[in-house]
Amino acid sequence: MDLNTLLLTIEDGVAVVTLNRPPVNAQNAEMRDEITRVFDTLSDMDDVAAIVLTGAGKVFSAGADIRERPNLAATPGAYGRHNRLVRESYYAVVECSKPVIAAINGAALGAGFGLVMGSDIWVASEDAYVSMPEINVGLAGGVTFLQKFFSQSRARRMFYTGMQVSAQELYRLGLIEACVPAAELMPYAMGIAREIASKSPIAVRLAKEAARMTLTMPPRDAYRYEQGNTVALSKTEDTKEAQRAFFEKRKPVFTGR
Repeated sequence: MDLNTLLLTIEDGVAVVTLNRPPVNAQNAEMRDEITRVFDTLSDMDDVAAIVLTGAGKVFSAGADIRERPNLAATPGAYGRHNRLVRESYYAVVECSKPVIAAINGAALGAGFGLVMGSDIWVASEDAYVSMPEINVGLAGGVTFLQKFFSQSRARRMFYTGMQVSAQELYRLGLIEACVPAAELMPYAMGIAREIASKSPIAVRLAKEAARMTLTMPPRDAYRYEQGNTVALSKTEDTKEAQRAFFEKRKPVFTGR
């Protein structure tokens, strides 16, 4: 894949996607298009079981490249196309069929924090922090996602003031799995990804689907949906192998069937 703003590696079932647009990995149209293409592709790759998303350098992503903004409003249709790119890059992460671990290696601001919030599992280095600073440049966006993860008061304070929230505070709030020294961040995130990759790929795919779909379902419907997945999985060779391995006290060998 020809990429200018991202780095992509795949090894042992784990893909690492690195935002790579120096100096602060600001998201422009090209990066957003590449994010969409990469996550759509990884979603369909049988040899990828989990994805780690991180940033090059000392910043995860400073958010939108506001240098693209000044002339958008003056051109009919330009803002609509811009907003569509933003939405699709976010939902490419959310809707990816593989679990996504965000390894927050530094500041994750605005749309950068949006990519984190679109991921399944968050881990952060001790010097990382997040914020929605749009208000500081005369814009407003992101409260939809803030209110999904934070209390109303904290979400609105962040939205109205652009306040920063440290990795330590995110850990205290239970929003990240770990707050670790920078040198330990990728090993920790890769450990989670490899553990996921050791599971049945069919079960992981349905687990990711259930985690996303049941968010908007009434509890009774959500539970029935998950039970349907269990019934479907029970007919697969992977589930039969997992149960044999459990009784035989050995590691299962999955084939994805």
